Amino acid sequence: MSLDVAALRRSFPIFSRQPPPFHYLDNAATGQICAAAAEALTAYETAGRANVKRGVYRLADRATSAFAEARARIARYLGAAGPEEVILTSGTTFGLNLAAHVLEERVRAGDTILISRLEHHSNIVPWQMLAKRRGARLRALDVTADGRLDLAGLDAGIDRRTRIVALTHCSNVTGAVTDLAPIAARAREVGAVLVVDGAQRVPHGPLEVTTLGCDLYALSGHKMFGATGAGALWVRGELLAELPPFLGGGEMITRVTIEETAYAPPPHRFEAGTPPIGPALAMGAAAAWLAELDWRAIAAHEKTLTARLLEGLDRLPGVRIHGPRDLEARYGVVAFEVEGVHAHDVCQILDGFGVCTRGGHHCAQPLMEAFGTVATVRASLAPYNEEADIDALLEGLERVIRILR
Repeated sequence: MSLDVAALRRSFPIFSRQPPPFHYLDNAATGQICAAAAEALTAYETAGRANVKRGVYRLADRATSAFAEARARIARYLGAAGPEEVILTSGTTFGLNLAAHVLEERVRAGDTILISRLEHHSNIVPWQMLAKRRGARLRALDVTADGRLDLAGLDAGIDRRTRIVALTHCSNVTGAVTDLAPIAARAREVGAVLVVDGAQRVPHGPLEVTTLGCDLYALSGHKMFGATGAGALWVRGELLAELPPFLGGGEMITRVTIEETAYAPPPHRFEAGTPPIGPALAMGAAAAWLAELDWRAIAAHEKTLTARLLEGLDRLPGVRIHGPRDLEARYGVVAFEVEGVHAHDVCQILDGFGVCTRGGHHCAQPLMEAFGTVATVRASLAPYNEEADIDALLEGLERVIRILR
């Protein structure tokens, strides 16, 4: 069954409110907010605003119930064993930093932490900081020429001194999807904890995190068509029960005296202070809305668009694609360069055609170094994109090439 893209686009308010031409191809940075999420956010902020967890008046009670339901919706979308495994955060970056801190006691001097050259900075810098605090060593898997993880180095990269493995599920530059199964198996052999950056995977349909083999999974609401400012960190239940809290303050305690504090059970012990309530409700609404879509039809649609984009770029002189050239184990994130033209100049000219793309290192400088460049243009697709968006991009690139090459 084919996807009704026009109907899907009507679920996103921005497409009826932006003057044409408007071709949004920056979804890897931020997806547009769906109506369900926008309505949940607006309803809370204008008609249901109250703090959560301890209020006893009706408005606060409704807010607390809605917050709990948002957590449950996110848990169902992720395929978690239950909502108690989901820590609500401000986004993937916070979730990965939280992970680095709560796992710190497992790392000792001389131990190793494994990442890769494919990672977003959010999945590099926290582990660098942890390694320096604990006197550990940071190792990195290399990438193949087409921008995938080079798993040939897996056995050497994960050994008996490896305590943490932190890798992306889907690259924010190449769109390549990581095969987590062999990594999870190797991590289990040595007793290492597997942390997965899922920011770029979650917009592409429901998950079953309990079957991925990972121990922690971080994600952002704004990548999955919710509001900015919300995210989640899923932690396998058995591990979550063992972990110490990260931040201290209100909402994460059961009792405080001057001498000591008794902490709340998970996930609340990891949620100090007032949480991002409205954005969390929007994220929950987005998760529930996404769960009802026809993901088989969406996958076929996005694959068709990705093929159209790759084939069109291949026909243009002086354009170099970074990343997979096939359609297997990848999503519609495509990075490329125009020979002799800076990525920012390309993006500015494309904006004149109403085409929104991103130029730069995409918070992935080690990957740029592996590609032998400092910046690329990135076009990234979502279910609401259509052939006209790809064609506008290609037409704009033809103008770039005529003007600047």
